[in-house]
Amino acid sequence: MPEDSRIPVGVLGATGSVGQRFIRLLDRHPWFRVTAVTASERSEGRPYGEAVSWAQDEAIPPGVAALPVLPTAVGPDVPIVFSALDSSVAGPVETAFAAAGAMVVTNARNHRMDPDVPLLVPEVNSAHLALLEAQAFPPGGGIIANPNCSTIGLVVPLQALHMAFGVRRVNVVTLQAISGAGIPGVSSMAILDNVVPFISGEEDKLETETRKILGKLAGRAIEEAPIEVSAQCTRVPVLDGHLEMVSLELAGRPSAAEVAEVLAGFRGGRWEFELPSAPKRVIHVLDGPDHPQPRLHRDLEGGMAVSVGRIRECPILGIKMAVLSHNTVRGAAGGAILCAEIAVAEGRIDGVGIPGAGSG
Repeated sequence: MPEDSRIPVGVLGATGSVGQRFIRLLDRHPWFRVTAVTASERSEGRPYGEAVSWAQDEAIPPGVAALPVLPTAVGPDVPIVFSALDSSVAGPVETAFAAAGAMVVTNARNHRMDPDVPLLVPEVNSAHLALLEAQAFPPGGGIIANPNCSTIGLVVPLQALHMAFGVRRVNVVTLQAISGAGIPGVSSMAILDNVVPFISGEEDKLETETRKILGKLAGRAIEEAPIEVSAQCTRVPVLDGHLEMVSLELAGRPSAAEVAEVLAGFRGGRWEFELPSAPKRVIHVLDGPDHPQPRLHRDLEGGMAVSVGRIRECPILGIKMAVLSHNTVRGAAGGAILCAEIAVAEGRIDGVGIPGAGSG
């Protein structure tokens, strides 16, 4: 795809951990090209390559390295902006960009539970994009929220099981990677030889976001799923990949073999093979007795798949299993890019269509 035919996009908070992941994943993207980056005042005006403390395992894309860092304020003339802003500043900034006519796809928590904002996992609840019609922004403007990184890994297998059997209760204990804390993140003295059994706000996000994502669209609102979720969240000395130990009660009390069959057969809807960032299989069911493991399985499907293993009977709730997802790819930048792709593909952004396929 010639570069000048791709959709220009901006990245807000581009120097942070998730911002860097956006830059890396958008490099050579067939639909999008980064033409604007923003960061804090201390980086403003400097070339991105000089302002960023690059922590990715590939070099900074040369075209982005030369871009001047802009202030995080309305200004870049782009139809789509990806927000990697800290929640302390994200809310009003994202609203301002949407009010100026940009589609904001945010990784921040500020707007996730707004009644008119789709909290989107495309393979799970793409119908929720209809909430954009209830937003009071000008043509082209809107807000789409990417869920919490630990929530995304949980709701993908839950959706498969909720469709097949009905999910009643969920107990989840997370073992979350240090990259989820951003840059500079957790100090080495705090995390080495240690597990931290607390991540501020994380348990509430898992318990509330899950019900919204798995809920039903009722007119211009979401009727939350009647699922009880209890979460305990921990930080562990792993670089990338959130592992979740999940026990759940399903209607009908299916066997472990039946659960495994449903998960292995789950597909991500009609866009499954057509969106550039979509995994070929969103759920990988693993047979190894000690699988999944972050170091071995976080990068399946370029980090966009969710791995499920150790599916077995639970004497209390009925079924238990281990779930793994890449927190900065599927759970952050990659998931948000996929949200933008489906919005473009479904013609949800005024005047913006798939490059080479006409306007949508």
